[in-house]
Amino acid sequence: MAFEGLTEKLANAFKKMKSRGRLTESDVKEAMREVRLALLDADVNYKVAKDFTAAVTEQAIGENVTESLTPAQMVIKIVNQQLTRLMGESEAKLNVASKGPTVVLFCGLQGSGKTTHAAKLALRLREQGSRPLLVACDVYRPAAIDQLKVVGERAGAPVFEKGTQDPVKTAAEALRYARDYGHDYLLVDTAGRLHIDVALMDELRRMKEALHPNEVLLVVDSMTGQDAVTVAQSFNEALGIDGVILTKLDGDARGGAALSIRAVTGKPIKFVGTGEKLEDLEVFHPDRMASRILGMGDILSLIEQAESQLDEKKAEEMARKLEENRFDLTDLLDQFQQIKKMGSLKKMLGMLPGMERQLKNVEIDDRQIDRTEAIILSMTPAERQKPELINPSRKRRIAAGCGMKVEDVNRLLRQYEQMRQMMKQMRRGKGKKGRRGFGPMGPGGNLSSMLPPGFKG
Repeated sequence: MAFEGLTEKLANAFKKMKSRGRLTESDVKEAMREVRLALLDADVNYKVAKDFTAAVTEQAIGENVTESLTPAQMVIKIVNQQLTRLMGESEAKLNVASKGPTVVLFCGLQGSGKTTHAAKLALRLREQGSRPLLVACDVYRPAAIDQLKVVGERAGAPVFEKGTQDPVKTAAEALRYARDYGHDYLLVDTAGRLHIDVALMDELRRMKEALHPNEVLLVVDSMTGQDAVTVAQSFNEALGIDGVILTKLDGDARGGAALSIRAVTGKPIKFVGTGEKLEDLEVFHPDRMASRILGMGDILSLIEQAESQLDEKKAEEMARKLEENRFDLTDLLDQFQQIKKMGSLKKMLGMLPGMERQLKNVEIDDRQIDRTEAIILSMTPAERQKPELINPSRKRRIAAGCGMKVEDVNRLLRQYEQMRQMMKQMRRGKGKKGRRGFGPMGPGGNLSSMLPPGFKG
């Protein structure tokens, strides 16, 4: 995940401060020197890094420490506030048309991910009840129109295309079509280039004049570091953009682009791409990103993801079964299938406070859930309902049926029994402590209790 290196370096810088009961001005300046070096190493713009540490130093030296915070905690709080301010204070929403379809014009260099992220946004809008229309205006790259059709079909959004005719004419026709057929969003995929050139900008300017878009979104690859900031600056000066989609934030990008783009261009990051699936598009929240950079996790995003992906009725039914001691292996299978909807386990666990550093060298194989599912699916309905029926011969049959070992079947049955024992203990303590929550996140909301066996650390 992006920012891993920065998170670790910042944690080391603050660790030295925590060991001291009282901070002097020289302590703060020394810590900020390490913070500045960490930011530069993360490919943050030099001026941005310098201004950031200067602002933190000025505020930290003049800040009165509250009774509830140690001096080191106060500095971390100030750094968190400044990081949030650096990336834009709060989320930047799409500009929506008051009448007619909202036109979103995608632009960027070739290979930045415009086509895929246009489809990702289309899927997100569809899930919110909108009727987006994708428009194929990249007539130069081979198979670009076919690619948009493929991802558009996966997103459930229709694609308007007119072959290789003038893309500006295609865009204008698409706008009329959207108005006639009730599409409330028009997402225009444009051509990219290997570098910024006059012809590209001229075509984009003509398209902008023809469409009067509500939103011009620049798609940039976070893996390119400071080059992404340079590209954003060039497009903003030549075309005028409204916001940025930062892609590949799930990779090993150092994160400098996310911290620099707003300060250098004045334009907000509106969305971030966090994976290859169409569902992997997130609204950019500066405050939550600042918390993740400082190793504080991102519980709000995890909760929102759970709420959007998990079935509330199933969760309520599961709670009843757990309380009535009717939880069986079929229910466990359903729990694993719901967790899979939320995406990568390592990504989810990384949103928990303090977990990102702990997971750095941990091997988490998402396919382990598939293996666990295969074991349960190899059982008969009676065996899933009453696991005590599973004797050694049945275990051998189940293992052969799913291509696993008997040891894997035993491990799953042990985990199931441990969960049942945990639930009994929770029911006994219910009268004293009040009802604990149950559901797809595990007993009491503990995701780790629901992880299948076989993960290595």
